[in-house]
Amino acid sequence: MRSFALLLWLLASNIIAAESIKLTNGEWPPYLGEKLAHYGVASRIVGEAFALEGIEVAWEFHPWARSLQLAESGKRDGSAVWLYSAEREQQFFISDPVIESGYYLFHRKNHNFDWQSIDDLRQQRIGGTRSYDYGDAFQHAEASGHLRVKRFTSDELNFRQLLAGRIDLFPMDKVVGFDLLHQHFSPAERALLSFHPKPLRTDNLHLLLSRQTPGNADLMKRFNRGLAQLRASGRVSQYLLEIQQPLSQRR
Repeated sequence: MRSFALLLWLLASNIIAAESIKLTNGEWPPYLGEKLAHYGVASRIVGEAFALEGIEVAWEFHPWARSLQLAESGKRDGSAVWLYSAEREQQFFISDPVIESGYYLFHRKNHNFDWQSIDDLRQQRIGGTRSYDYGDAFQHAEASGHLRVKRFTSDELNFRQLLAGRIDLFPMDKVVGFDLLHQHFSPAERALLSFHPKPLRTDNLHLLLSRQTPGNADLMKRFNRGLAQLRASGRVSQYLLEIQQPLSQRR
């Protein structure tokens, strides 16, 4: 009788384990963050897509390199959210797009300019954040000296340089930029800034599930199915609109 009870307990434990997943994450407000509501909007989308398939997500927050390494080695099931690359596809199952990141050129409203190609930016004083990749065309033009780019230690410092008139343009993910401006700058300061409607780069960001973990191929199919259902319900669009509002107006 005891052995039968033990067998039932082991079977139940395996069922529970199969319906939960451990994912790593990092800090990129308002998309991702340990102290954010729902752990950020990207985490919310991932979590709710899995929930529609009966799977519960346990999040762990680490520095980005550590998050990726834990997932790649199979010590965690996966990580969110990342750019696609052919190299990553060798190590991970890569989901359908979770969110789209669009980098735009922020500027002072009294600084009029237009651009269609990187060459049009050659006379502009451009700020950037150290270690950030602003796209192949930008990176190559910066490396060759065709663009005048000064790198600073943080996005916030770039915005302060922009407001002070020490740089003319600053490329930034629009949603992340709005969030940072609402958190760290006054309404009067925010009123001085705008952004050009042409994106510098746009990228889809994805959930990665390790190829080292048995069952992840099936979990990815279920996640994509849940994500499609969540998107069709309108909730993904709703959540992305909500995070572009001031903090006091978010749910």
